Amino acid sequence: MTMSLDRKLAILSDAARYDASCASSGTTRRDSRDGKGLGSTEGSGICHAYAPDGRCISLLKILMTNFCIYDCAYCVNRVSSNVPRARFSVDEVVQLTLEFYRRNYIEGLFLSSGVVRNSDETMGDMVRIAQRLREEEHFRGYIHLKTIPDASPDLIAQAGLHADRLSINVELPTDRAVQAFAPEKNPVTIRAAMGNVKTHRAASKDRSRTGKRPPKFAPAGQSTQMIVGADGATDATILTRSTGLYADYNLRRVYYSAFSPIPDSTAKLPLIKPPLMREHRLYQADWLMRFYGFNVDEITSTAQDGNLDLAIDPKLAWALANRDHFPLDVNRASRELLLRVPGFGTKSVGRILTTRRHRTLRYDDLLRLGASMKKAQAFITCADWTPGALTDSEGLRARFAPPPEQLSLF
Repeated sequence: MTMSLDRKLAILSDAARYDASCASSGTTRRDSRDGKGLGSTEGSGICHAYAPDGRCISLLKILMTNFCIYDCAYCVNRVSSNVPRARFSVDEVVQLTLEFYRRNYIEGLFLSSGVVRNSDETMGDMVRIAQRLREEEHFRGYIHLKTIPDASPDLIAQAGLHADRLSINVELPTDRAVQAFAPEKNPVTIRAAMGNVKTHRAASKDRSRTGKRPPKFAPAGQSTQMIVGADGATDATILTRSTGLYADYNLRRVYYSAFSPIPDSTAKLPLIKPPLMREHRLYQADWLMRFYGFNVDEITSTAQDGNLDLAIDPKLAWALANRDHFPLDVNRASRELLLRVPGFGTKSVGRILTTRRHRTLRYDDLLRLGASMKKAQAFITCADWTPGALTDSEGLRARFAPPPEQLSLF
C-alpha cells in the first residue's frame, strides 16, 4: 500500500528520537543574505522544537528508513522488531527539508537511517540527498549525516564533502558489549571508519604547493554516541572510553544516550531504564575533561563502585574529596585552580582574571561576575570573605545534596 508523506514523517521522525547526537554547533558560518542559495547555519529557526523526552530539536531530524537488516538487541528498529515501517525516497527527503525550511520550522537536516539491502546502497542514497541539497538546491543550512561504518570509504568521503558533520556510533562502551548485543557489527570496522574521517579532515586542512586549500571536509567535525545503562558498564568505563575516542579521533563530541527499554527485547537487557540524572552527570564529567582541565582518573576517583554520584555534580564531588586544595584566594590563584572551584564556570573565571588586574575582588564582585557563590563560598577567600571552618565541616555535602524523598509504593 502507498503510504502518505505525513504518515512516513510521523513514523520516521519518532524513530529518530533515540539519536542524541544532533547538535549543530561548530560548523562554519554560511547564510543566503547575499541572494545566493537558500538557508543558513544560524538564525531564529534553530532550537525551537522539543521532543517528548525534553531534548531540543534544532534540525529536521529523521531516519531515511527504519527498515534494517541488522538485529541489534537494543534497537527498536531491529529486523525482528514489530514496529510500523516506512521509507523516504531521495526526492521526499529533499522536498521535506526545503519545505520545512521555507516555513521557518528548521535550519538544517539531521539524517540517519536503518540499513536496507546493504550498507553501500543506503549510504549512497544519503549521499545523494546531501549532494542534491547542496549542488542543485544551493542549500546552505546545516547538514549532519549519520554514516554507516560498513559502507565504502569512497561513499563516506563523498558524504564529508557535502555534510557539515559526520557521526559514526560506537554503540556501546566496550567491544564485548557490542559483540553481545550487536554481533553483526564489528567494533574494528567502526573505528576504522572513524579513522578515515579523521584522515580526510586532516588532509582538507593542508594547502597544496600552489597555496590552494582542498575542499572542506565535514567542517563541524565528527561525533559519536554511546548507549548508557544497557550493558552494565560503569561510568568509569564509559568516561575512559570517551577519553580514548577524543584523543584517537579528534572527536567534536561524544554523546551519551540513556538506554530506553523496548518492546519484545532480549532478556539480557535491563527491564527499567537508568535514571536520566546518570546521563546528565556523564555530560557534566565530559565537560570537565574537555574544558576544565580534569582527567578521567580525578573524576572517577570519587565514584562509588565506578559510578558517579547522582546527588551532586562531579566537580563538587571532587572538591569535597580534595578539601586540602581549598580555600583558594581568588585574587591570587591561577586559572587552572580557579576552574576547579565549584560554582565557577569558564566565563566567570575569565571575568575574574580580567577584573582582578584592576582591583581587588570582593564577595559582591564575584556575584556580579556571574559566579554561583552558594557553591563557591566554602572553597574560596577574597578581600572581605573567608569560609572559616566551613570548608572542613562534616555537613558540607549535605548543604548541596537534595533532601531525602519518600519513595512511592506504587
